[in-house]
Formats: sequence, structure tokens, C-alpha cells
Amino acid sequence: MSLPTFSASTTAEEVADTFAAQIRGKNALVTGTSLNGIGFETARVLAKYANLVIITGYNSERLQASEDAIKKEIPGANIRQLNMDLTSLASARKAAAEVNAYPEPLHVLIHNAAYGGGPLKITPDGLEAQMAASHFGPFVLTKLLAPKMLAAASATYTPRVVVISSEAHANGAVDFETLVKPNPEKYTSIGRYNEVKSVNILFAAEFSRRAGGKIKAYSLHPGGIYTNLMQKEHNKAALMEFGVVTADGVPDPKFSFKTIPQGAATTVVAAFDTRIEDQPGSYLCDCVVANEKIAPHCTDAETAKKLWTLTEEAVGEKFTF
Repeated sequence: MSLPTFSASTTAEEVADTFAAQIRGKNALVTGTSLNGIGFETARVLAKYANLVIITGYNSERLQASEDAIKKEIPGANIRQLNMDLTSLASARKAAAEVNAYPEPLHVLIHNAAYGGGPLKITPDGLEAQMAASHFGPFVLTKLLAPKMLAAASATYTPRVVVISSEAHANGAVDFETLVKPNPEKYTSIGRYNEVKSVNILFAAEFSRRAGGKIKAYSLHPGGIYTNLMQKEHNKAALMEFGVVTADGVPDPKFSFKTIPQGAATTVVAAFDTRIEDQPGSYLCDCVVANEKIAPHCTDAETAKKLWTLTEEAVGEKFTF
């Protein structure tokens, strides 16, 4: 069967429909699944075919709203809620223990959750909150779920980890001196966001290298999408500075936004497209592998190794396969 050519305008539903056979029988965990976000859309389209979709968040009411919305459209969807705050390592560990107790295997882990930005905040673990939510927490969660994912492998299937990054990584090389605790005098929310997105790419690449083909990881740029995260008041100033939104806080018509269904498409490609099976560690954009778009500071193998080691030290856990 010839597969369609995907592009920037492809929707997540189109990708899921194309790879329905691959999604059937699989169990996926998607972090950050609030309504009006690409994580929710990812969970929604996977629920059409998957055996189980685990949705996560730290707000029980929002989690219930997401489950209700999916089941209203797909009554037969098997949705399971997982309450988790990724800024807390204890919460990530508790959630991992809960998932590990599930009788079902875990085939796909999608790291979609992101911190809402704002002023510098240090978590009870002594970590900066934005990096904790998008890297340190996910690192611990992945480490603890890896054995369950390895057990889901078969002669015809290799589990996948998907990490949502951004083209904004090009503006944020990793500063190892301030990775755990930034300098308060130099900290900016948007600067940290850019750095986090670099870390996401480096993590996926190093994960794939260390996994040696047992689990395949991919990072991606979903595209510019006007989600609920962008609508938070403390993010508007930075977005106005970049010309993404107007002074009224609405999308600038000069900036090319994707719809949420288009924005979630590359995630579903990374999770299930059979054509990227032989390219683990890759970075995707507009539903295709786009390693040529990775900024130079995210292609250095030594930087990726250093990040892994420093992360292990920061969370107090070694991650080996």
C-alpha cells in the first residue's frame, strides 16, 4: 500500500487514519492533555483506534473535561486519567508507579506537557520549574517506565518515545552552569523556553543512542499554534515582542499559524509512521524528518552526553537500559 505524502497542512486525524492498523491494540500515554491543546488532539485521534490512551495533568477537573470530550465523540474510547505534576519529581515517580501497576503494556510515551512560563520559580526539588516540567520530570518518568516499554516490544514492534520540542530551540543553546538553577538577574521566561526546547532535542537523540534500537525516540517542532498556553497573560509580552501576537493579544495575521489538528499531526507521525522506523533520534517538522533544521548546538554528541549525566545527578537516578 502506498502511503500519502504529509505536509504542514496535514491533520492529526489524517495521520491516525493512515496508520490505524499500527495504532490498533496499542497503549499510549500522552502528557499535557487539557482541552484546546495539541496534547488533547493527539489523545483524541489516537483514541479512535488505540486499545488504551492514558491522559495526564495536574488538575482533576481539566482531566475529566478532556475525557468527557473524547468520549462524547468516541463513545467506545478507552481513556484512563493519570494525575501528575511534572514539576515535582515525587509526583512523576508516583505516576510511574501507578502506570507500572497497570496490567496493560505501554507502547508509546508522548511528552507533550509544558510549563506555562512566567517569573523564575524554583521547585521543592531545587529545580527551575520550566526545566523541571519539560525535562527533569519527563526524564524520571521515562526512566521508570522504560522497563514496561521494553516489555512491550516484539519481533514486529519497537516502542517509541516522542518529545515535543520547537523551532525556538535555535535561539537557546544549553547553559550547563544554569541548567538546574538559572541566574535570577539574567532569567527570562522566553529565554528559558528556548533552552528547554534545545534540551528536548538533545534528550531524544541521546535516549535513542543509549537505547540501541530497543526503544526509538523522536523530537519535533509541531508548528506555530495558538493554544491555551499562548493565551496566558504572562506569555503575551514575549509573543508580542516576537511579532506573533498583536497588542490586543490575538494572532498577528502576518504570522502563519497552524490549527490545533495540524499542530498535533507531527506528534502522531513521530509515534506511529512506519517510514521513520529506521531514523531514531530524528527531529521532525511538518510531518517529515527534518534533521537539517536542527541548530548546530543541538547536534553535538558530547553536549547530549553531558546533558544526560548532569540530569542524572540533578534527579539522583541513573538511567541505563
